[in-house]
This record gives sequence, C-alpha cells and structure tokens, in this order.
Amino acid sequence: MVIDTRVCKKHEPCEECIKACHHVHNVPLIPNKKHEIKWIWKEEFEHAFPDTAHEYLDEYLHEREFIVLCNHCEHPPCVRVCPTQATFKREDGIVMMDMHRCIGCRFCMAACPYGSRSFNWEDPRPYIKNPNPRYPTRMKGVVEKCTFCTERLAEGKLPACVEACKHGAIMVGDLADPHSEINKVLREHFTLRRKVHLGTGPSVFYII
Repeated sequence: MVIDTRVCKKHEPCEECIKACHHVHNVPLIPNKKHEIKWIWKEEFEHAFPDTAHEYLDEYLHEREFIVLCNHCEHPPCVRVCPTQATFKREDGIVMMDMHRCIGCRFCMAACPYGSRSFNWEDPRPYIKNPNPRYPTRMKGVVEKCTFCTERLAEGKLPACVEACKHGAIMVGDLADPHSEINKVLREHFTLRRKVHLGTGPSVFYII
C-alpha cells in the first residue's frame, strides 16, 4: 500500500477512508478511549515516524496527521508470538487475524511495534451503528486489526479505504510484480516506512 500524504493534506480534514473501513468491518465506536477499537486512524508525524522526527523538521510536518494502520510486515513479530496461530501470514503477504482462534492473551499486541491491534475489553456489539450484515461482529476478549480487506480482494474489489478515497491518496498493488503500478509509483517518489530499523519490513509506504 502507498499513501500519498500530499494529497491527504490538500483535502484535510477528510476521514472517508476511516469511516468506510470502520463501517464495512463493524468497528465499534466506543467513547471510552481506553477501550477504543481502531483499524485505521490518524497520528501526528512524531508518533507515526518517531525514528525520523527531529526538531529541525519542516513546520508543516509537525502540524500534520498521517493515516496509519497494520503494516502487514514482511517479518511480522505478531505472528511469531501468537500461541494459537490466530494471527498468521498468508502467501500473498497479508497478515491475518482469526478472531475465532484468539484466546485474548494479547501477546500480539505486545509484539506489534505499531500499535495496530485493538483488544475488545467489552462486548463491541452495542456500539455498532448500522451494522454491516456481510461482515461478522466480534465478541469480548478477542483482538482485531486491519486485514487489507481480504474479503473484498477475494471478490476482485479494492480495500474499503482505497475505494472510499475519491482523491486517489491511497493505492494498493502487487509489490512482487516489478511491472505493477505500485512499483512504478514507488520508483518515481521518495517514500518513508514506519520504524524500518526494527527489521519488520512494513508493506505500507508514505509519500511525504
């Protein structure tokens, strides 16, 4: 995935990608921030890219927020620590979460350096407005996260966040294909990835 933050900046405070993702996947809107569930959200530059932030950064970066989500890492630490294989990596590189196999140990949350997983401290169902009947709701005691919309990809559709972004700020493609559009975009633009020094190999790139 490539996120063109320059386009996002032009259309702030647009949050259509967040709204679409959370609606499609029945993500509850829980007012208690300690119990918040989020698949895609916004962070300030210094929190999204702490290893890159410094006091001499351009002022416009300090004032901006950046879309963040699960990075679907090449070497996902969450997969290594899960005792039940509830979290696993597919052959296409997408890091999945089987909520039915999750025992709520939260090892994956401790291992993820991006804060990309949420734990259901309470039953999320009462906090879901206009639930999507095509996607299962979760229960208390399980972890959840972004899945790159595998259920939509299986139908030949784009992820909900990509489809909802009418400005073209979010792009997805096959990194393994050197002739893919996503590879062309990456060759033509300077990009950042989050916390690359940890060796996780994040698959979400940001055009700054």
